Amino acid sequence: MSKRVRVRAPELIGKGGWINIGDKKLGLAELRGRIVIVDFWTFCCINCLHVLDELRELEEKHRDTVVIIGVHSPKFVHEAEHQAVVEAVERYRVEHPVLDDPELATWKQYAVRAWPTLVVIDPEGYVVAQHAGEGHAHAIERLVAELETEHAAKGTLRRGDGPYVPPEPEPTVLRFPGKALALPSGNFLVSDTTRHQLVELAADGESVVRRIGSGARGFGDGPADSASFNEPQGLALIEDGSVVVADTVNHALRRLDLATGAVTTLAGTGRQWMQGEPTSGPAREVSLSSPWDVAWWQGRLWIAMAGVHQLWAYDPAEGSSQAFGSAEGTVAVTAGTTNEGLVDGPGPEAWFAQPSGLAAAADRLWVADSETSALRWVDLDGAVHTAVGTGLFDFGHRDGAAEHALLQHPLGVTALPDGSVAISDTYNHALRRYDPATGEVTTLATDLREPSDAVLVGDEILVVESARHRLTRLRLPEEAVRVASVAHRTQRAATEVAPGELKLDVIFRAPAGQKLDTRYGPSTRLLVSATPPELLVGGEGAGTDLNRTLTLNEAVAEGVLHVSAMAASCDDDPSNEYPACHVHQQDWGVPVRLTDGGADRLPLVLAGMDDLNEQRSQNA
Repeated sequence: MSKRVRVRAPELIGKGGWINIGDKKLGLAELRGRIVIVDFWTFCCINCLHVLDELRELEEKHRDTVVIIGVHSPKFVHEAEHQAVVEAVERYRVEHPVLDDPELATWKQYAVRAWPTLVVIDPEGYVVAQHAGEGHAHAIERLVAELETEHAAKGTLRRGDGPYVPPEPEPTVLRFPGKALALPSGNFLVSDTTRHQLVELAADGESVVRRIGSGARGFGDGPADSASFNEPQGLALIEDGSVVVADTVNHALRRLDLATGAVTTLAGTGRQWMQGEPTSGPAREVSLSSPWDVAWWQGRLWIAMAGVHQLWAYDPAEGSSQAFGSAEGTVAVTAGTTNEGLVDGPGPEAWFAQPSGLAAAADRLWVADSETSALRWVDLDGAVHTAVGTGLFDFGHRDGAAEHALLQHPLGVTALPDGSVAISDTYNHALRRYDPATGEVTTLATDLREPSDAVLVGDEILVVESARHRLTRLRLPEEAVRVASVAHRTQRAATEVAPGELKLDVIFRAPAGQKLDTRYGPSTRLLVSATPPELLVGGEGAGTDLNRTLTLNEAVAEGVLHVSAMAASCDDDPSNEYPACHVHQQDWGVPVRLTDGGADRLPLVLAGMDDLNEQRSQNA
């Protein structure tokens, strides 16, 4: 076995303290002898949620040798609140210890640059691998097997139960509900996300009429009591009287027959879409990626595809909603490039960042674009526009003219009869309103708790208070609520770099037993851009090499480098005609400050270790 690069792991520290360990003490000393996987995540990040799901099987299979530690490193101000982190750990069923690190202390010690990042620590307390982004579970599985064998032979592997202590279950009717829908009967249908069910409530919004789904995480069609979902979110009523469900973690659309309660699969394969896979075709043969909301608009069912920062659409057979669920239905991308950010323009050129809410109006489709804290819309020609929001790093609670107004990670949007929209401004715990006639943003209600959707009922509005586990009925006020304006910017230390040439190195080491497979063309991709665009004089754009020389404009003092990398590796077995392949991908937004004497190299680890950096450290 080749000698592995090892670096002593820094201690795990966080001002917020530990979650999911009861009264235990926990640090690296208590974890010595175990293989530790540190997952740097934040609960707003869809890629982080994907990684949580990727790790579940590994966590169960190696429970006696592996301890996964979540380090919660916030992007938004709301995510720095300890109670919000506690709620997120329950919401997403995180079944391992979590360190709440609101000041990014451990993030800085481990030199992390992006969410999500996984760090592997061996039983002797050394970092042996780092992986950024998604698609690394198979590589970590192989490394874990190697470490188990190596340290069992050395006598340094300690088996046994881990430090995880599950929280006590809470007896609420709903548990972190996601979206709601008014039914023709006057009742409401709610996605009871954490319990993997749909719940029909009576017209009072409180009394349970029936539950649909077994309540166990799964992907099964059938009658109401045995069908299964996996963290369902968005709901849309279609013309044949049935409901389409965005079954988010199953990466699928499901169809609910309201009369019988039967559930069938409308679109998706149950597997997450990855780069290089088809983006159009028969609905049940094309993979989706974390569909978060759905809306019927202009003869198609539009899909907020949060997992790949796009909008897709489902076309029923022959353009008729009566054919929903037939074998002839198709899906296709309608807007977005999969690059994360805020760029307007024709649908195929626009950029989104985790679109999570949709609302149809006569002349436009409204979009809550959560990671850019933005309200966007699609016109009848398919072009994308921004009403409120500036990009990935600016957010807050500010009313007034739309070009100056601020939101904080909105998840829902609701069309109102006068042409305006109500925005479920989730991390501001508020219901906001945007009026396109005046261009003004106002606040309708505050003191909500993570509102994620709202349903109009006459002159009232029913708000899904996700973190209070209930629907809250409000009268639409005639006057706006006055709130103190507050503006924020994502706080991450800028990397000091020298103006002029900067060597960008994306480090990727294929997992053991695999190699980059170039039989069908390049298996790597690199895309680079900047905010502001003037920061880059040269080196922007797409290419296939993971190394590139950038030229930075000395006249621009600071900005953000946006780097998107992908690498596909396949089993290195010449006798296997159809080797298993895996896609590894990550987007980085790296704040940089130009200073004389700054670094002339920017290493970003996609998978492996930065050997050059370690050699420099050892020679220093």
